[in-house]
Amino acid sequence: MHFGFSYIGLIFLLMLFIPNFFWTKNKPKDYDEYAKCENKVLLILERIGEVAVSCLILIFSDFNPQGLSIWLLWLFASFGCMILYELYWIRYFRSEKTMKDFYSSYLGIPVAGATLPVLSVLFIAVYGKNPFLFAAGIILGIGHIGIHLMHKKEITSREKR
Repeated sequence: MHFGFSYIGLIFLLMLFIPNFFWTKNKPKDYDEYAKCENKVLLILERIGEVAVSCLILIFSDFNPQGLSIWLLWLFASFGCMILYELYWIRYFRSEKTMKDFYSSYLGIPVAGATLPVLSVLFIAVYGKNPFLFAAGIILGIGHIGIHLMHKKEITSREKR
């Protein structure tokens, strides 16, 4: 592992944060009502993971391409997930912006808005051979995907009423 700026990490974070910035102006109907009920442990894990991933992905130059190798497949997989993540957001922004739209699957990937960026982090961690980013991705995944799955479950139970 080598300390240094990762422009790949910066591109990743831009792909992550730009749609989330627009989301703040386009939250699903009733989102705040669901957010009040979030599991505090999952929320803490999500926040720790967000901060750790955001820092770690920028400070290791190992995430920048280092020439041709079979390891590049992990980087391509990571960016493939982020492209799907962008497409998920396009679909959401074109929708009615309901909770069901926000927590929907995309191309068979459950709670795609949470799952795709976490998978991307894990793939880029493997590419950079960085166990710290991988661990941060696991922590993020437990919190972020866990919260999304809880919201999806609550949406489903409310629909049955």
